[in-house]
Amino acid sequence: MAAVVVRDLSMTYRVPVRQGGLAAALKSVVRRRYREVHAVRDVSFEVAAGEVVGFVGPNGAGKTTAMKMMSGLLHPTAGTVEVLGYTPWQRRTPFLKQIALVRGSQPTGGLQELTVLDSLQYQRVLYEVPAGEYRRNLDELCELLELGPLLERQLRALSLGEKMRAGLALSLLYRPKVLFLDEPTLGLDVSAAAAIRRFLATYAGQTGATVLLTSHYMTDVESLCRRLILVDHGSVQYDGPLDQLSARLSPYKLIRVSAPSAAKEDFADIAEVVATHDISWDLRVPRDQVARATSMLLTTLDVVDLAIEEPSLENVIDRAYREGV
Repeated sequence: MAAVVVRDLSMTYRVPVRQGGLAAALKSVVRRRYREVHAVRDVSFEVAAGEVVGFVGPNGAGKTTAMKMMSGLLHPTAGTVEVLGYTPWQRRTPFLKQIALVRGSQPTGGLQELTVLDSLQYQRVLYEVPAGEYRRNLDELCELLELGPLLERQLRALSLGEKMRAGLALSLLYRPKVLFLDEPTLGLDVSAAAAIRRFLATYAGQTGATVLLTSHYMTDVESLCRRLILVDHGSVQYDGPLDQLSARLSPYKLIRVSAPSAAKEDFADIAEVVATHDISWDLRVPRDQVARATSMLLTTLDVVDLAIEEPSLENVIDRAYREGV
C-alpha cells in the first residue's frame, strides 16, 4: 500500500519584477509587473508504506516546495497528493497527528524560552499522547538521541546539533507514520551528522515509518535510502534504485591498487590513471573490462592491495545535474 501518492503536482508562483532605481520603484507602485516561476512541474511518484526514499536535486529544483505541499503547508496550482489517504492542504486533525515535517534550517519552533522538557510536555498535550505512551516514547527518544543532558536547557541555548536532536524528539514524540525530512543534517559537524543518520536508520527500522528525505549531503542518502527520486527544474528526472543510477550515468568503475614498484607507464595497456598516492594508484576502467584489468594487474605487477569501487554518489549526482539523466 502506498503511503504517499503524488499525481501531476505543479506549483507556480507569481512574483513581482522591476528594474533598479528610484524611478522604477515609484513606477512599480502604480503599475506592477509580474513573471511566473514554475517551482514544481507535473511531478508524479508513489512511496510505499515503510519505504525510505531520497528526494534530491540542486538548489531551486523544487524539493522544499514539493515537501511543503505534501505536508500541507502549501496548496498546489495543479495536481493531487494523498498522504495516508488524506489531502494534505485540508489540514485535517487525523492527518496532522500522523505526519511530521522536520527542517534542518529550523529544527525547533515555538517559544525558545521553554526548556526541551517543557516543549515535549506541550507537544504531548497538543497531540493528545496518552501519559503512559508519552513516558515510553520519551524514554526511548532520550536513549536514542542522548537527550538527557538537554532536557532542562532552554531551546534558545542549544547548539545547532542539539536543536536538531530536540527537534527530532518533538516531531517523533507522537509516533508519526510519515516523516518528511528537509536537510536534517544541515550545518552539522561530522559527528553530529553521523549521530542523526544512525538515529534515523534505527527509528525507521524499528517503527516502519515512511520517510522522504531531502539532502545535499550524499552520505545521508547513501546511508539511509535504497531508492532515489532526482528532481531538477521542478520535474522528476530519475526515480529508481540508487545503484542503477550509478550504472546508468557512469560507465566506469574505479580500481584502487597498491603496488610499490609500479610506474605510471606500467598501467598504459591496462587502464587510465586518474590519481596517484605514494605507492597507490587510482585507475578508471570501463565496467565491462574490470575483470580483464584486474587479472592483468595481479599477473604483471607486485600488488599489495586492490579494491574495486563504484564512483562516488556525489560525482554521479553532479554529472546528472550537469548533463541530465
